[in-house]
Amino acid sequence: MTNNTNYFKVNRETWNKKVKVHAQSEMYNIEAFKAGKSSLMPYELIALGDVKGKTLLHLQCHFGQDTLSWTRAGAKCVGIDLSDEGIALAKSLNKALNLDAEFVACNVLDTSNYIHNTFDIVFTSYGVIGWLPDLKPWGRIIAERLKPGGVFYMVEFHPIVWMFDYQNSNPIMKYGYMQDEVIHEFYEGTYANQASKMISEEYGWNHGLSEVINALTEAGLHIDYLNEYDESPYNVLPNLEITKSGMYTTKDRLYPLIFDIKATKI
Repeated sequence: MTNNTNYFKVNRETWNKKVKVHAQSEMYNIEAFKAGKSSLMPYELIALGDVKGKTLLHLQCHFGQDTLSWTRAGAKCVGIDLSDEGIALAKSLNKALNLDAEFVACNVLDTSNYIHNTFDIVFTSYGVIGWLPDLKPWGRIIAERLKPGGVFYMVEFHPIVWMFDYQNSNPIMKYGYMQDEVIHEFYEGTYANQASKMISEEYGWNHGLSEVINALTEAGLHIDYLNEYDESPYNVLPNLEITKSGMYTTKDRLYPLIFDIKATKI
């Protein structure tokens, strides 16, 4: 068993445990979602606009709320995720809501082994690329699954955010902006419920923006734009302050919290 295979195995086991906690959390609020509330945020809604009649592949979909929100918006969706428990819950929600999304449990880097269709849109968001040791195969997967002229859109936490160790009350800068070495963390709780007693063991990797851009362009995508924002739609980092628009920022706003990229398959 290679190191990466073992890392993915540990991460899958942790995410299987997270699914159970997140499904009960206020952050994911499944009852409101079932009642019709969309889980999508302004960035992705503005970027992709009207998706009616379009096909959409959602990479690393957790338990499918965003996938199903795009389905409700009129897209024909497929969601994939490493966590088999997450995919099981996604399928259950899909059935309960009488929607027609499809879900597949697999490593994102193996997507093309399981899904052979091409799509108008490939989408991924918030806390996804840090689970991948190398972004070049990720970029190739995106290009393989896009139709010519198809759109890739991602919105993600900024690489600067991942330079900090958040396990102490005062986060300290600990990890490299472009760190090749794996980062091993072991802690109690989860971002959706910090009071939870579940133990998270995780292996992750930091990727600078140049690595993200190069992985996409080398795979044959044209970058339409890259934006950086000093705010986040999620209150998942210590000591963030809420703005009048409902976003969250650091007190001093010295660095970006998220970025988004839109690209087109050439």
